[in-house]
Amino acid sequence: MNSQTLTQNQNNRRYDPKAIARYYRYRPWLAWSRAVTVIWSFVWFIVSLKWDEWQNQEEQNKLKRATQLRQLLTRLGPTFIKVGQALSTRPDLIRKDYLDELVKLQDQLPPFDNAIAYQTIETQLERSIDEIFSELSPNPVAAASLGQVYRGRLITGEEVAVKVQRPNLRPILSLDLYLMRWAAGWISPWLPLNLGHDLTMIVDEFGTKLFEEIDYLNEARNAEKFATNFRNDPQVKVPTIYWRYTNLRVLTLEWIHGFKLTDTKSIRAAGLDPNAIVQIGVTAGLQQLLEHGFFHADPHPGNLFATPDGRMAYIDFGMMDQLNERTKETLVDAVVHLVNKDYSELAEDYVKLGFLTPDTDIRPIIPALEAVLGDAIGKNVGDFNFKTITDNFSELMYEYPFRVPSQFALIIRSLVTQEGIALSLNPNFKIVEVAYPYVARRLLTGESPQLRRRLLNVLFKDGKFQWQRLESLLAIARTDGNFDVLPTAQLGFQYLLSDEGKFLRKQLVLALTEDDRLHTEEVQRLWNLVKDDIQPARLIDVAIGVLTELSREGVASILPKAAVAFSSKP
Repeated sequence: MNSQTLTQNQNNRRYDPKAIARYYRYRPWLAWSRAVTVIWSFVWFIVSLKWDEWQNQEEQNKLKRATQLRQLLTRLGPTFIKVGQALSTRPDLIRKDYLDELVKLQDQLPPFDNAIAYQTIETQLERSIDEIFSELSPNPVAAASLGQVYRGRLITGEEVAVKVQRPNLRPILSLDLYLMRWAAGWISPWLPLNLGHDLTMIVDEFGTKLFEEIDYLNEARNAEKFATNFRNDPQVKVPTIYWRYTNLRVLTLEWIHGFKLTDTKSIRAAGLDPNAIVQIGVTAGLQQLLEHGFFHADPHPGNLFATPDGRMAYIDFGMMDQLNERTKETLVDAVVHLVNKDYSELAEDYVKLGFLTPDTDIRPIIPALEAVLGDAIGKNVGDFNFKTITDNFSELMYEYPFRVPSQFALIIRSLVTQEGIALSLNPNFKIVEVAYPYVARRLLTGESPQLRRRLLNVLFKDGKFQWQRLESLLAIARTDGNFDVLPTAQLGFQYLLSDEGKFLRKQLVLALTEDDRLHTEEVQRLWNLVKDDIQPARLIDVAIGVLTELSREGVASILPKAAVAFSSKP
């Protein structure tokens, strides 16, 4: 049985670790041969580094070693190229000389034979090249880890990118994943229980996503779902899929004109602001995680472009994942609790997200979270970055029974990659400077009952209204150029006078008269915070809008609610 037979045994196109293990269990020479190749490659590279150190030639040979590492990963194939791609987005982790070389792994890999690519197109689409395209580049314009891209024009006139998969990809990935899974089984017993527990599951999750990524029909469906999620966002561009010319190993989609996010020179030359592009990218990433629940798990610079009109374009949808509603809501909670330094609630969030088991005693973990994460956040929210948190959090992994759920390995990878891209555009970038204003705006403008409940959880602690938190939310939300205080106030008044807002009305009256005094100072500070954004004409428009909306219940119902809200004490 050869590699073709292995491919045929997996016609369902899904990653099946048991089937792969059965295949290589009876062909150990294939696994051992690959293992020796991988181990020897890295041993030789490490020896080269040590030799430079012994000969005091580290500085002299640094560019040579960086090139050597890129070539090594390229020779080892798609799995290792994926690792190099992830590292290429971390300028805070990788030296610049290595970074410049690893960036080439995004779309400057050696292409495979054009004749094979053309044959794949004709075989998959069951028609000749001339029947499909009026133009098709004779050579690929980009070559990535799993395929290469040609630029063409359909006979109907549309300019397109044609993505063609590398040959024999499934058997190559299967063998590497088998070895990774085997290594995970050996390594796990030597790691703390909380670190080794899910190591094999993480490999399986990675394998599942890789197999999904080489199914171009699945990628096309992902692209259309992603486009639907961002259909009302003018700042995000998703290419059109041409289904008539798409199959399992060939994907035809709209050609995107733009600049790679790491090409800051071209971005600036086009009159674009790199900071604005960073803001769009991070906000879009947060929307994927916290609103849509459908997120891009591989957002490296080769997959993201800044368009000439200032939009963010996504061009690769092979590695995606879906979050359920409960997980999205808990992630919002965790961000709020982290920044508000509510460590007991944050520990509960970790239980809900699966980082701690439900039977874990979280009492000793709470002060540990405060000690580690409190230092990471610092006195200023802007001092926070995701790498700092992951570095500090790793200390807790050794002392307490934390574990990383397999799905969150992808989320963490996505966030780390996005932060790395942002750092390449702006070395002073802090992810929370974008993330928390977004969350604050979501809480203040959210129309769903779930978000309103979370806003109440933020504003009330131990039954007392937290004036400082409301000030903080408003102040931080106003740093987001998309936040408008008047529509937010309109939503607030409508909610306050509704049946659902009965509890808040009572609590607000209590807050205003708490400690036997009127809290006029707090109200004045809030007014000073927002008054510059409020123009009299707009304020009148909002008031009319509120009354119009509420008039659906009848004037007779509005006045008693207003009286209860602002005149009586429960």
